[in-house]
Amino acid sequence: MTVTNLRLPPLAKSLSAKLLLLTIAFVMLAEVLIFAPSIGRFRLTYLEERLADAHLAILALEATPDNMVGEELERELLTHVGAYMVAMTKPGAGKLMLMSAKPDRLDASVDLRDTHFFGLIGSALGTLMGDGRRVLRVVGASPKNPEVVVEIVLDEAELRALMIGYGNRILGLSFVISLFTAALVYLSLHLLMVRPMRRLTANMARFRDNPEDASRIAQPTGRSDEIGVARRELANMQRGLRDALQQRARLAALGTAVTKINHDLRNILATARLVSDRLMGSGDPEVQRVTPTLMGAIDRAVDLCAQTLDYTRHGAPRIEPTRFDLTELVATVRENLPEKVNGSPALGCLIDGAFEIEADQEQLHRVLSNLSLNSIHAGAARVEVSARRDGDQVLIEVADNGPGLATKARENLFKPFAGAARPGGTGLGLAIARELMRAHGGDLRLAASTAEGTRFTLILPDREGSRP
Repeated sequence: MTVTNLRLPPLAKSLSAKLLLLTIAFVMLAEVLIFAPSIGRFRLTYLEERLADAHLAILALEATPDNMVGEELERELLTHVGAYMVAMTKPGAGKLMLMSAKPDRLDASVDLRDTHFFGLIGSALGTLMGDGRRVLRVVGASPKNPEVVVEIVLDEAELRALMIGYGNRILGLSFVISLFTAALVYLSLHLLMVRPMRRLTANMARFRDNPEDASRIAQPTGRSDEIGVARRELANMQRGLRDALQQRARLAALGTAVTKINHDLRNILATARLVSDRLMGSGDPEVQRVTPTLMGAIDRAVDLCAQTLDYTRHGAPRIEPTRFDLTELVATVRENLPEKVNGSPALGCLIDGAFEIEADQEQLHRVLSNLSLNSIHAGAARVEVSARRDGDQVLIEVADNGPGLATKARENLFKPFAGAARPGGTGLGLAIARELMRAHGGDLRLAASTAEGTRFTLILPDREGSRP
């Protein structure tokens, strides 16, 4: 037996590597989704802190009698705030302001009193993607006193630099978290899924090389999850397949032996038939009485040999479909059936007019003849054939008025040598008939079997509807 080496994918293309990369990608994606609102909140906090510092700085003006400070102190306070200008407005009071130098331009205005989630994210991304040279005017309620409105003018450069540093720290932390998480997920999945799957794959490859070796059948584990269930089902399948292969090998050997025996047996029966034909001309009354029984026994033996050879013949039946009238085929089958005592035909046709179908006429003749003869031999006085189209199928029903099938026959129907529908039968006729119908792309089924009769249904694909 040829042994095929199992080739597992390299590490870079393995399931473990894919799981590792996917885990890193998903964790980084989650961190990006977290980073966007975080950087927006960072920018808002920075600006709120500048407003709080500006509120404290401008309180120095309130401590003076004339609400004014010297230029040096004013520059020092503005430097502490990091702004060009600071202004404060109280309800019912005037506006206090500190200003060291008026900026050349004012690029944007930010009102912290009117902020929302997506606006914060968009403004933060705008700051990060800018060059940091903008001058911002920021207005908002003081964190120290919500009734006080504070206004500052400052450069965006320091804010952008702090946001970049914050983003780099978040990126580094995210990368470490993603690697750590990916490693844990990788180890977990490798131990729980990848390694057991590789064992299953290796076991299937070993079993494929020699399925008759019982030691290569997978051994179930105590796992109760999907992997454990898959391993147990694989073991059951391998045991069933091993038993089926062993049985098929025995049957193949038996079939070869039966074929050789049948060949010699048919020659012996042919000689016995010739001798029986000569006995028919004997004038002895006793010989005349027993000769028909002998002839019938020989005919049944020849028929058994023929059916056995047909069933053990290698290969599927060859089907050569043609288009013909089913009513004419039924009439041909009727001519080859025995008639009843009263002379009425044993096979009737309930089809009105022509009913054209496409099938192998010779093989369908065999199926109808087989079913009709089975019914007559089982005690039926009348067999009737009807047909109808149902969607893309042709349904042909063969019904008789016999005593019905025995329980054992129904349980083993279509099984060779086990599903005989009449005493002394082999069951090969029904098995061959079903094989012929399935070779057409259809089937043969038992529709009903009661004390009032038995009805079989022949199913054929209807190719008439597919014609242009």
